[in-house]
Amino acid sequence: MTATKNPKGKPTAELSPATMKTLRARMALSASINGAAVIEIFQGNIVGKDTELSLLVDGLRDTFKEVGNNDLSELEAMLMGQATALQTIFTSLARRAQEQEYQKKFEAFLGLALKAQAQSRATISALVDLKYPRQATFVKQANIANGPQQVNNGVNDENCALRAGTHAHKARSESQQNKLLGTSDGNYLDTRAQGAASRTNPHLATVG
Repeated sequence: MTATKNPKGKPTAELSPATMKTLRARMALSASINGAAVIEIFQGNIVGKDTELSLLVDGLRDTFKEVGNNDLSELEAMLMGQATALQTIFTSLARRAQEQEYQKKFEAFLGLALKAQAQSRATISALVDLKYPRQATFVKQANIANGPQQVNNGVNDENCALRAGTHAHKARSESQQNKLLGTSDGNYLDTRAQGAASRTNPHLATVG
């Protein structure tokens, strides 16, 4: 930054090219400057084209501060004004539709009127949501199962797979045990009671 003298002889600060680039980038991203630039262009047929841009920026910054302090009165007034304006557009277009002689023009004006009416209703809904925020409702899950159905809540996939593998292994083990107790190639498992020692051969003891 270098100091130069203005025509009156007082020194003024001159910004370096790098500083100017940074400043312009921040201005391009500024919400207040962007909003004011758009307002300046479109409000020419409202209050005139000689509106000062810096004053629009200051006004938007004041609104931003109010919103940051949870003061939404300006936003509520804005939505109410938009809803009323859209209602006026709807009424005007509906009256013009009724004045049309041909069906095509009648449908065109009536379609525009209904679009304005829908936008007015949406704006009113946004205003109500802003003024009276909806409360979140949490509903607990009810698990109702008819028949052999298993519902696992809050269990990750790894635990589910582990339990499924355990149940499958248990089912296979029980199936194999049932097969051992049944027939195997025509042979049966002897389930009769233990017999006593025979008199013909007293030296042989009863097989346990």
